[in-house]
Amino acid sequence: MTKNEMKNIGLTVSQRIVAGIVANNKITSELQCFPASEEEEDGLVELPRETLIKVMCDEIITLAKTVETVYSVGVALPGIIRNGIVEDSPNLPQMKGAKVEEELCTALKNQGISTTVKVVNDADAVAAGLAAVHGKLETVVRIWTLGTGIGFGRYPLTEGIWEGGHTVVSLDDKETYCGCGGRGHVEGIMGHRAMRLRFLDMEPEDVFAAAKKGDPRCVEFKKLWHKALAAATASSIHISGAGKFYLTGYNVRFVELPMLRDYIEQMVRMSPLQGFSIETRPEDAKNEVLGAAVLAQQSAK
Repeated sequence: MTKNEMKNIGLTVSQRIVAGIVANNKITSELQCFPASEEEEDGLVELPRETLIKVMCDEIITLAKTVETVYSVGVALPGIIRNGIVEDSPNLPQMKGAKVEEELCTALKNQGISTTVKVVNDADAVAAGLAAVHGKLETVVRIWTLGTGIGFGRYPLTEGIWEGGHTVVSLDDKETYCGCGGRGHVEGIMGHRAMRLRFLDMEPEDVFAAAKKGDPRCVEFKKLWHKALAAATASSIHISGAGKFYLTGYNVRFVELPMLRDYIEQMVRMSPLQGFSIETRPEDAKNEVLGAAVLAQQSAK
């Protein structure tokens, strides 16, 4: 059996835990979810850290029982992830400081499952998943995930923090809506949570619907929203060069690509950097599950 044919498990933790088996850079099992109902998708943030890690372990064990051998396990989590440790995670604050790789390896070994565990940032997992889906595993892929927060992912993995959602795109002292408490961040403008704080009388979808009808306040915010993403993308282009960007997440529905491209082109004026491209992709947990498993397999020895 070649390395690609070996069975790996990918698991992502965000609103819910979603897990599946991956082989040959494809998901080969049905996905299993916890909680099972999407109506309980905010329940994970209320679980104590020990309980959440136990649930993750239980999901992995359930899948492991369906295959002969598990080559590796990949886990995607929001936040700053380094050396298998969650250094910070505003969206899952109870996980701050958790040594997830070590704790999961120990728990799995106690159940007779000896395998390697790789923990990665969830946006990096999305980037790896999209690279696998589109046959781009030999190229650099960058993605923005537009949801409760704003994630920035890059494939292949490289050293760095890569918290691109906290890129500073405004010098306005009043821009303090980011979940981390920082000022002027792209997440403080574009994040779902931030939009709800900004428009206490409207849901984000109502804001963009009103903008289409010409409401002045909402029209101005729609422009600001797109300018924030354009500024963060332009910053990435100026640092790492032009290339492919994917946009995904449940708020990708608000993106108007012509407007976004126009703003980026106003910000990126040097001709060698103007060869960028942007595509939108619907939110799909399969990408994170696949990407987490792909990254785990690549890092396994």
